[in-house]
Amino acid sequence: MNNIKVGNLNFNPETLTLIAGPCVIESESQVMDVAAKMKEITGRLGLPFIFKSSFDKANRTSVASYRGPGIEVGLRILKRVKDELEVPVLTDIHEPYQAEIAAKVVDMLQIPAFLCRQTDLLIAAANTGLPVNIKKAQFLSAKDMKNVINKVEEAGNQNILLCERGNTFGYNNLVVDMTNIIEMKKFGYPVVFDATHSVQKPGGNLTSTGGNREYVELLAKAAIAVGADALFMEVHEDPDLAKSDGPNMVKLDEIEEMLQRILKTYNAVREVEPIGSTH
Repeated sequence: MNNIKVGNLNFNPETLTLIAGPCVIESESQVMDVAAKMKEITGRLGLPFIFKSSFDKANRTSVASYRGPGIEVGLRILKRVKDELEVPVLTDIHEPYQAEIAAKVVDMLQIPAFLCRQTDLLIAAANTGLPVNIKKAQFLSAKDMKNVINKVEEAGNQNILLCERGNTFGYNNLVVDMTNIIEMKKFGYPVVFDATHSVQKPGGNLTSTGGNREYVELLAKAAIAVGADALFMEVHEDPDLAKSDGPNMVKLDEIEEMLQRILKTYNAVREVEPIGSTH
């Protein structure tokens, strides 16, 4: 497995890494507050931390839904997180031209699940040289991701992470097949489990996506048990008032205790020195 460097962090598959932050940038003060608190929490738990938030959510259910502040303002805010808090930052891109612009600020690019087969987008992300977190589409199997990987590799980039986020199961529902994590690990790249998007109910609220956050911890533990190398969780100070993905985001004031319980599973299934054992 490649040694993937994400900003000032060396991604180590032998240590659970957390990618977390609000789904979309709602305000500069909110982002700075959530990022600072997440840095404190992960520091106490001994978890490597990458901050994530989106400058634009281009695949919202309704045209009237809030999308974000846009690329210019959004990247300025993410740069502040990176510079002032000294944590790596991640954001997603939806169009090829955004890759080069975002790469001037962020430490990792993310390919949304719906777009993971878009060749031009993958190549543009790969050409930046940054690590690329590729979400497996809701309509693909784990084995289908080999073709996705090939596109990035052939562009000269092997700094790849693969992300499981559930598969479409009928209308407005997702199901997580944990064997996808096992199969994707066979490609030799780290596998991230997106614990919050996996509990979505796409379009389930007619003009917005629904979800069930009570399943986040349970699915995260299951993913850790079968070998996921990192967790992705969207967190918000008040998810019920969030402008995007509120039903499946984790409450900021509940995330530390949740992570403590998840780490018990992580430490139980790996023959390593327990993370957070000195705290």
